[in-house]
Amino acid sequence: MHQADDPLFSTFARANLSVERGEGVWLIDTEGRRYLDLTGGIAVNSLGHAHPHLAKALADQAAKLWHVSNLFEIPEQRRLGQRLVDATFADKAFFTNSGAEALECAIKTARRYHYVSGRPERYRILTFAGAFHGRTLATIAAGGQAKYLEGFGPKVEGFDQVPFGDHEALRTALTPETAAILVEPIQGEGGIRAVPDVCLRGLRELCDKEGILLIYDEVQTGVGRTGTFFAYERSGAAPDILASAKGIGGGFPMGVCLATAEAAKGMTPGTHGTTFGGNPLAMAVGNAVLDVVLADGFLEEVRRTASLLRQGLASLQDRYPDMVEAVRGEGLLIGLKPTVPNGELIGALRDKSLLAAPAGDNVVRFLPPLTITADEVREAVSRIDDALATLRDKARGAAA
Repeated sequence: MHQADDPLFSTFARANLSVERGEGVWLIDTEGRRYLDLTGGIAVNSLGHAHPHLAKALADQAAKLWHVSNLFEIPEQRRLGQRLVDATFADKAFFTNSGAEALECAIKTARRYHYVSGRPERYRILTFAGAFHGRTLATIAAGGQAKYLEGFGPKVEGFDQVPFGDHEALRTALTPETAAILVEPIQGEGGIRAVPDVCLRGLRELCDKEGILLIYDEVQTGVGRTGTFFAYERSGAAPDILASAKGIGGGFPMGVCLATAEAAKGMTPGTHGTTFGGNPLAMAVGNAVLDVVLADGFLEEVRRTASLLRQGLASLQDRYPDMVEAVRGEGLLIGLKPTVPNGELIGALRDKSLLAAPAGDNVVRFLPPLTITADEVREAVSRIDDALATLRDKARGAAA
């Protein structure tokens, strides 16, 4: 369709691929072609396409009740909140419809904490270059990336960026107005750049020393994606506030802001709200996701298949040193940095019926469902191998 005749905003550079249905890790287009889907809806389809337990939970709830708003008790919301509290550092949960909304709640919770503690001057949030925290006016200011801020000024006040990994710049940036540090344990959009465990522990110590809050953005890394329920667990450095979304709904739009009771003490009736957040449909699906992800042995299996994928990609780096610069990430949040533009590799992969997503720093992201099997991992590595070979042969032919 010509862009002028398209009824949709022209904000997405979509691939020429019309999808119709999915089965687990497989996505089928309108012409019946099957693709090995390693985009996972950008880390959203945590249990793959059309997972029977999720589909049944949604259908059963849809036949009973869709929406009542938060004017009334929603039993499945309280149940999901309790399960998340029991499985994490948190004491409190606030449900949203997206990751950006969960981050907005986290930012407001941090500011409100200092306000009710008699420190209203503490409202600024420190973030890191390369971060991505969402597309609202506040979250693009938090991320600080010029390409997302352009044309949407003035920039929302109260966010200060420091270089990724620069400890001295971080300490220098702290002021009496600093309320919190906001960090992704692994930068997803920023190029699958992991914050070392020792650095997360250092941030925890710094926040404790300065009397400020530590906020984790686990929108992309949470709910099993890195092989633990949340990525922070590996470091042992728990946050005060955590925002998550994507995988928690398994494809249904939902997010959550988790916090300690102390951090959430300012969030009293009337200070924050949502019409759709925590609705019965989302809560039914969220509980169904946890039924699977928190089942005995599930995360161990995720770690096994993730190790297989990582080994496979490392072997390709060895085979194609002129094509693969690096392999990054944890669990099933894996990035491959090619020496060619990442768009070229993504296109070559699509030609081999494998779907992947771009990321910053010229990285190709692989975000398969947590339910991907060992055989499907091997098939994926084989197709990535074929795509790299095709690009290598093309480059050699052009040079001849």
